[in-house]
Amino acid sequence: MNTRRELPESPYLAAVAGRKPLRVPVWMMRQAGRSLPEYRALRAKNTMMQACFDADLITEITLQPVRRHGVDAAILFSDIVVPLRAAGIDLDIVPDVGPVIAQPVRTADDVAAIRPLEPSRVDPVATAIGRLVGELGDVPLIGFAGAPFTLASYLVEGGPSRNHERTKAMMLGETATWHALMTALTDITIAFLRAQVDAGVDAIQVFDSWAGTLSLADYRTYVLPHSARVFASLAGAGVPMTHFGVGTAELLGAMSEAVTGHGVPAMVGVDWRTSLTDAAARVRPGTALQGNLDPVVLLAGWPVVERAVRAVVEDGRRAVDAGAVGHVFNLGHGVLPATDPAVITDTVALVHEL
Repeated sequence: MNTRRELPESPYLAAVAGRKPLRVPVWMMRQAGRSLPEYRALRAKNTMMQACFDADLITEITLQPVRRHGVDAAILFSDIVVPLRAAGIDLDIVPDVGPVIAQPVRTADDVAAIRPLEPSRVDPVATAIGRLVGELGDVPLIGFAGAPFTLASYLVEGGPSRNHERTKAMMLGETATWHALMTALTDITIAFLRAQVDAGVDAIQVFDSWAGTLSLADYRTYVLPHSARVFASLAGAGVPMTHFGVGTAELLGAMSEAVTGHGVPAMVGVDWRTSLTDAAARVRPGTALQGNLDPVVLLAGWPVVERAVRAVVEDGRRAVDAGAVGHVFNLGHGVLPATDPAVITDTVALVHEL
C-alpha cells in the first residue's frame, strides 16, 4: 500500500515542481558511500550485495548522510544491478571493478532466458523504505533504478566497459535481439521502481550512466522509446521523476522528452561539462534541472569549493530565468571516495546560505 507522506515544505519537492523553495535544495549522488567513515565501518563487515539486500543496512546507510550533512533529500542506498540480481541473473559487485556478470547476455536465447522481477525478491528494499519514511521526518526519500541501456551494457559486456563495443554491435547489428533485451530490462526497471513507489518513496531517479556514449540519432532510435516507457509506467504514482546521465550534453533534449509530458514534475540531471543555463535551452519546457558541481572540486581546497559552489548556484538562477522550472544543487556525478566529509557538510551549509 502507498504510504507516501505529504511534504509541502520540502525545498527539493518544491523546486522540482516549479514552486519557490524556502532555500536552494541540495543533495549529492553517492552521498551515502565511501566518503563516510561510518559507511566504511559497516561495509567492512558486509559485501555490497549483502548490504543491498539487508533492510537494516539499507536503512542505516541511507540515513547516514542526512544525519551528518543536513541534505534536503535522502536517496535510497542500493545499486543499479540490484533488480538484475533479484531477477535471478548471476552477478556480483567486485571491489574496485564494479558489476561483473557471470554469463554475459549476447544471443537471442540469452535474452529469452531473462526472467521477470517478482516484487517479493526485493522485499528487503521495500521494508527499508517503510522504515525510512518513518524516520526521515520532513526529508523526502528518492528511490532509483538504472536505465535499460546502462543495464544492457553491463549484461552484454559482462562488466564495466570503456567503449561498450559489444553492446553497440548488438544494438546496431542485431536490432530485434536488442529491442527484446531492452524490453525485458524495461520491464524489470519498472517493476523495481514500482516496488519502491508502492513502499512510499517520495520521488524517483533513473540513472543512465553510459548513455553519453551514444549519438543523438542512435539514442532516439534504440534507447529513448524504452526509457520513456519507464517514466510513463510510473507517472500514475504522482511522484516527481528525474532522468540523469553522464556526458549527455547532446542528449539532454531527448532525455527530457523521456521524462516529461506525463503529468508529474520532471527533472533532468546535468553533469559538469554543460552549464545549467545551456541545459535550460536544450530541455523541454516545464523541466527542472539538477546539478552540476564537478565532484573533483570538493578535493581542491575550500577557496576553490566556495567559488565553484557560488557559481553553480548563480548558474542555476540564470537557468530558471531562462526557462527551467527549478534547480536542485547536486554534483555532476557521484561523490568521490577521497572526499572529506567535512567539506560536504560545509558545501551543504553554503548552498543553504546562498
